Amino acid sequence: MSLEVAIEKLDGKTAAVTISGPLALGTKLKVLDSQLQQLVCDGFNRVVLDLTDCAYVDSSGLGVVVYTWGLLQNSNGVLRICGVNDRVSALLKLTKTDAFLPCDPDRSTSLAALG
Repeated sequence: MSLEVAIEKLDGKTAAVTISGPLALGTKLKVLDSQLQQLVCDGFNRVVLDLTDCAYVDSSGLGVVVYTWGLLQNSNGVLRICGVNDRVSALLKLTKTDAFLPCDPDRSTSLAALG
């Protein structure tokens, strides 16, 4: 399965990005990185990253997530992650990124946390 991305712009500041497939090194990851950067440039500073259908994240994928978190922090924004499986959760704990990347069980919980 290849990486598929769906971006839903919910209002002028909030976007939900749904990832299907592995978040791993490759051309499609570069495309996702560009799309996320463009969202932030366009003023979307509240982003939910839905990983419900993402079975695997490698170091490159995690790098894109952390970089996006940093971009959003610099624009007084927020990144929330939802639908993380046990494998991805273990990666976040191992790399200690779970300390600053808020994870929610589902998309509606993430959106509610954004207010």
